[in-house]
Amino acid sequence: MAKVVELRRHHDAEADFLTEKGVGTALELGAGLSGDYDVFISSGAQRSTQTLACYLAASALRVAGGVVVDARFRSALEDRWKAAYEKAGAGDIESFQKADPQLVEKETALLAAALRELFESLPDGGRALVVGHSPMQEAAVYGLTGRAVGPLSKGAGVAVVLDDDGGYGVEQLD
Repeated sequence: MAKVVELRRHHDAEADFLTEKGVGTALELGAGLSGDYDVFISSGAQRSTQTLACYLAASALRVAGGVVVDARFRSALEDRWKAAYEKAGAGDIESFQKADPQLVEKETALLAAALRELFESLPDGGRALVVGHSPMQEAAVYGLTGRAVGPLSKGAGVAVVLDDDGGYGVEQLD
């Protein structure tokens, strides 16, 4: 059976906390989530963990493994990503590659490894949700699948699906 990992960007925040608007949109999105999950994962940033808390508060979701922090879904090189963004003038993976190819190569490999290990930890038919940051989520998808997804707006996401044949698909989430 296929395994699914949803990668979402945290909602609107100021510093490391969701704004009132961010809490509202996270509660709204959480109310629309359905089904069971094996685990919710936060990058470790307060705004990511708070987003997951809002999802749970607004839903009747069952998350068998609870909410865990996995800092591998967060970059230690945020300042370098910001500098690459300023140099590139855009937030897509291709623009980052032009601005700082070594950064993208290193970070996509690290993020892909974290995502691959998450897939390996899931049971057949398993499902996980990771809340983190842009462009880390996009870099993880690119590193694992080779597919570039556009910059994620706050609260937006993609689902990466590992099929029974070992291939990965990517689907945009609302």
